[in-house]
Amino acid sequence: MIEQIQNLEIGSQIDSERDICEKYDVSRTTTRQALDELEKNEYIIKVHGKGNFVANKYVEQRMVEIYSFTQEMKRIGKVPKSVFVDYKLERANDKIAAKLQINQGEDVFCIKRLRLGDGIPMMLETTFLPYSRFNNLTLEVLKTSPLYDLMRKEYNINFASAEQLFRPIAINQMESKLLKVPTGMPGLKIERFTYANDNFKNKIVEYSLVIARGDIFKYRISLENKSNI
Repeated sequence: MIEQIQNLEIGSQIDSERDICEKYDVSRTTTRQALDELEKNEYIIKVHGKGNFVANKYVEQRMVEIYSFTQEMKRIGKVPKSVFVDYKLERANDKIAAKLQINQGEDVFCIKRLRLGDGIPMMLETTFLPYSRFNNLTLEVLKTSPLYDLMRKEYNINFASAEQLFRPIAINQMESKLLKVPTGMPGLKIERFTYANDNFKNKIVEYSLVIARGDIFKYRISLENKSNI
């Protein structure tokens, strides 16, 4: 079965449990165990209510330093691309104001981008930036260079640190259309807070909400033993 799956196109749906039972004359229990093993070894991904699909090769991202999507894709040999889904100036509601540590009603840029590697949609990223820090930022400027490069070169921002919060989600209908995956597929919701190391030290200069495909990304975190365990 593994060889047959490897010959299928990534993202294509494989036979149902019933079809596998009939094709190979095996029990439902044996079939489920086989599918569980295929999922565990990252050959397939299960989507509740939809079926089983051929999995992508995972992109491993290292959680040891601040990184940009563009730089990370180039590091692993993929061609990065960003498609702008939305760009607007809006007033921060109470939730976004709290995330950016600004006053409710202050102007913020809201930038939504679809991130692709080798032409494959990988994540949907919505970034909020305080207008007071980036008041001359335009869509045309954003299209000229990666955002973090612009922040460093054009806005003299030296990054101090970043914090990322992860939680598993089921990808919704809108996200599935942009990411080209079935609705309900497992994904990761990532909140990123980026802090500056200049006169704005300890001030958040970026808050991003990322929906990443669960069939593509896995994250490696390095831990140090500082307690002499």
